[in-house]
Amino acid sequence: MCKKQGSLSINSENIFPIIKKWLYSDHDIFFRELISNGCDAVTKLKKLEWMGEYTFPEGFVPKVNVILDEEEKTIRFLDDGLGMTAEEVDEYPHQIAFSGATAFLEKYKDKTSDDQIIGHFGLGFYSAFMVADKVTIDTRSYREGAEPVHWECSGGTEYAMEAGSRQDVGTEITLYLNEDSGEFCKEYRAREIITKYCSFMPVEIYLYTRKEWEEAQAEAAVETVEPEAPESGEAAEGAEKAGEPEAGDKKEEAKEEKPKKESLSDTNPLWTKRPSDCTDEEYRAFYRKVFLDFKEPLFWIHLNMDYPFNLKGILYFPKINTEYDSLEGTIKLYNNRVFIADNIKEVIPEFLMLLKGVIDCPDLPLNVSRSALQNDGFVRKVSDYITKKVADKLTGMCKTERESYEKYWDDIHPFIKFGCLKDEKFYEKMKDSILFKDLDGKYLTLADLTEGENKKIVYVTDQQQQGQYVKMYKDAGLRAVILPTNIDTPFITLLEQKNQGLKFTRIDAEVTESFKSEEAPATEEEQKAREEELSKIFQDALGKEKLTVKVEDLKDEKLSAMITLSEESRRMQEMMRMYGMGDMAGDSQETLVLNANNALVKFVREHKDSPQVPTICRQLYDLARISHAPLSPEEMSAFVARSNEILMNLAK
Repeated sequence: MCKKQGSLSINSENIFPIIKKWLYSDHDIFFRELISNGCDAVTKLKKLEWMGEYTFPEGFVPKVNVILDEEEKTIRFLDDGLGMTAEEVDEYPHQIAFSGATAFLEKYKDKTSDDQIIGHFGLGFYSAFMVADKVTIDTRSYREGAEPVHWECSGGTEYAMEAGSRQDVGTEITLYLNEDSGEFCKEYRAREIITKYCSFMPVEIYLYTRKEWEEAQAEAAVETVEPEAPESGEAAEGAEKAGEPEAGDKKEEAKEEKPKKESLSDTNPLWTKRPSDCTDEEYRAFYRKVFLDFKEPLFWIHLNMDYPFNLKGILYFPKINTEYDSLEGTIKLYNNRVFIADNIKEVIPEFLMLLKGVIDCPDLPLNVSRSALQNDGFVRKVSDYITKKVADKLTGMCKTERESYEKYWDDIHPFIKFGCLKDEKFYEKMKDSILFKDLDGKYLTLADLTEGENKKIVYVTDQQQQGQYVKMYKDAGLRAVILPTNIDTPFITLLEQKNQGLKFTRIDAEVTESFKSEEAPATEEEQKAREEELSKIFQDALGKEKLTVKVEDLKDEKLSAMITLSEESRRMQEMMRMYGMGDMAGDSQETLVLNANNALVKFVREHKDSPQVPTICRQLYDLARISHAPLSPEEMSAFVARSNEILMNLAK
């Protein structure tokens, strides 16, 4: 067979339905795309004015207007941009993936940058056909002598173009919505979508109903009419005497009564400013506006980078200090001020998802629908940069603003620990800025806790539950740190792996020498005999043959019993529960420590045949367990009933 060469042929009738139906995942995206096109048109015309190729009328502020008509089921997008000639209309909409923004930048590449030019792929216009049966364009170019053009298409590949009637420079796109898309011309829905996607575009955006638009146009027409000659002195004087305001005053009163239409777009968002130009109140106000969170953030990081890529943004550390607060934040990703999505994991490291913020990176390699990222090594560089800036902010605060850093620590430590577990580089930067709060409320670093040869750190997970052990440690002058969250278990495992010889042990894992009586201890034979005797009594009373019992001579004679569980056993149990395996080892890993100096323990040993002993044993065991971990509902019910029975017997 002979070698043959050729070119691929694409049937426009087949590809056009694919573009308009599946290019965008969300049908409301057409608002974003058509408003973006309008903003681009205005931005280009502003650049041409800056280059001396066009002049706006004095005092004129170009804008994008969106007009809704529920009765006619239409949406109109009007912009005061550079418009199009008949040749441009015949070129841009008809060439799929031909971007007018790209063509503009290529033409003026020596005179302007792509700052604030949104379009790239030339496909946004087609999003209109996802919701519209028919689309029309009425446009007039800024070029001198340009004639207006009217274009319309009913969703296929056929279109009609003729001379138009538009008087002003700019473009109007009208969508005639299909039966399934009527919701989009409702004001509340349109406002919701525009606020979501277009809140920070570089051009003012206004939303009108048809009635509001007609009233606004009528008022504008009145304002352009020459004012009438002032009344004669006598007439004016007569009106004043009659107590009637002059006509001009009436008009002024009417203007003051009607509220001014507000733009839906903040054309100068806070992240575009230099950090030195922003006040704390501006940062807080921006946070409240964007995230509707009226709890003040702890602090924030302003990202501002121009090289090797363009990235700006603000990351807020929200206050998270109750068990009911969500640990999931919201980081909004923008591309040239156009909203793309929340929490895109390719750009935002997973642990940063606990924060709230905005990131604007015009250099991100988006796919053609601007709804997701292309797989690109560049994205990883952006992610690494964000991680580095967060770590730099935190370590800098720890060094230069230690008091503030300690004040925030209880709120931000889960985020920092999560980051250390997820990102090796983040851990390396943060390892010397990780704090531990001790029982006296003092904040210490790992280096402070491991001075000299000491590599053992005792910790508390629940100060209330483990109150008995905490009191013993405080009375003995020993140090322990508070690690109250679920993330602390994997975090201390990480620290042990990273620091040779370091060992974390929970406060109820063992009885230390500091708790033992200074009097002469029992001999080895005495110790063995009393442990065997008390083990048998408690095992029989509790029905637990495998229960391990130890007897110690403790200083605190009021303390009858306590439970200890080795750190290795505890972590194994936690791992089993994590994987749904339950506590396979049961109670056999717990050790019941009895205080030989306590009167009740002495009574049990000396009166082992008394009918009261089983009740005392069960009560001592439950009291020890309550200080160690919560009882099950059944165990708690039995404990309460037994306590009532004991009190009733005392009352007799």
